[in-house]
Amino acid sequence: MSTTPTSPEPSEHGPGPTPGQRSFVLVMDRLRHAGSLLTAPPKRPRALLADSPRAWVRRLPHLVALALVAILLPVTAHLLTNHYAIGIGLATLLAVAQAGPLLLAVTRPLRAWGIIAVADVTGAVAAIGSTGSRPAPWTPTIIIGYLALCVALSQREGRRTLGAVWLATLVATAVLTEYNSPGSHSTSAVTIALSGGVLLLGALVKERREAQHRLAEQETINEAERSHRTLLEERARIARELHDVVAHHMSVITVQADSAAYRLSDLSPETVREFESIAAGARESLGEMRRLLSVLRSEDAAGERVPQPGLDRLRQLADATVRAGVPVVLSLPEITLVKFLTRLSPVVELSAYRIVQEALANVVRHAPGARTEVLISTDGDHLTVVVVNRPAPRRAVPLELGSTGHGLTGMAERVRLVGGTLDVGPLPDGGFRVAARLPVAEPRGTTAPPPEPSPTSTANPEEHRSTWPSA
Repeated sequence: MSTTPTSPEPSEHGPGPTPGQRSFVLVMDRLRHAGSLLTAPPKRPRALLADSPRAWVRRLPHLVALALVAILLPVTAHLLTNHYAIGIGLATLLAVAQAGPLLLAVTRPLRAWGIIAVADVTGAVAAIGSTGSRPAPWTPTIIIGYLALCVALSQREGRRTLGAVWLATLVATAVLTEYNSPGSHSTSAVTIALSGGVLLLGALVKERREAQHRLAEQETINEAERSHRTLLEERARIARELHDVVAHHMSVITVQADSAAYRLSDLSPETVREFESIAAGARESLGEMRRLLSVLRSEDAAGERVPQPGLDRLRQLADATVRAGVPVVLSLPEITLVKFLTRLSPVVELSAYRIVQEALANVVRHAPGARTEVLISTDGDHLTVVVVNRPAPRRAVPLELGSTGHGLTGMAERVRLVGGTLDVGPLPDGGFRVAARLPVAEPRGTTAPPPEPSPTSTANPEEHRSTWPSA
């Protein structure tokens, strides 16, 4: 059994396909493709402009379609009856079929196009026998309704479907034009040009709107990824800083366990072996921590040799900020601080220093020259850190107009790490406030000293305040 190929193929015993045959095969393929696009099942019904946040915009397509149907339906029936000599019954049916589906075009424009196309062709064929100078093959009402339908199609369908629609319009117009009555005014060129222009312009508008929507979505995704990356970077930096604190405690455990056999007398062999096991586990943990630190450290980061700063470095930090042009007033309870630091957790102390450092850096960047107050106080159970800056002088220009968000993210992570609370935000006078309350973990066997009055509640605040003049 032999089969007939869709297109002639060249063989050894005969000539290849002629140019006319190749053109015919190409045209048939394009028509089949256009037919598949036009007969494809409709997409999920969704009204035009349904994504608009404004209610009146979402209702606009329905109102326009209803207005067009209300106008075109009686006008079409009157036009076909009085100017094209079509019976009132058929004219009414054609008017309903040509104008009514515009309501369907709001949600299913391609299906509405199929109904209106058949009705328009039927109306054009019914009006062929009319004589006189009448617009043909398409009446003015057909052109208006069809252009409105093209607008709906261009906002819902893709380029290939729109191309197939315009190709079908071109073929139908060309065929019907051959049967125009003598003396009639041809509307073929107007229909082809306007329908093509509306489809093209509508497609460009839709693609531009979709591109803007995708760009907005990508910017939202990028912002979320940037915030997540900032958070991870801050957590890695905090973890690198805490390595020294934890390593110190692990080293103390190792030394105590190793020296227990020499410091304590009358230890049983089982107790000595237990201490040796504790020391071995502590040394192994230190090794694992060093490997963890090498993972957290970036490739270009050099190893830090300087001990982690504490609250005793706040005066140096304030001096450096003053040299940067920001007058700083540091309120630090000296006597209370000396007693308090003996039981202050190194993690809390490091977190408090970094919070003050980040807050002062933000003042230098965004409000240069603004008077800033730093208050450190404690009630025995909590350490309170408050940094308040006043509005910057009018002549001052911020060094940075934008913000990466690292400072506030780092503060929040450090406070969360120790189980404290953070309150940040602008002040009514245009300044900014950062307030952190950090719990203090007391070592076992110690008693909390009585709460000392904070600097703000003393009778003579100047006794606990060191002031740096503006540079």
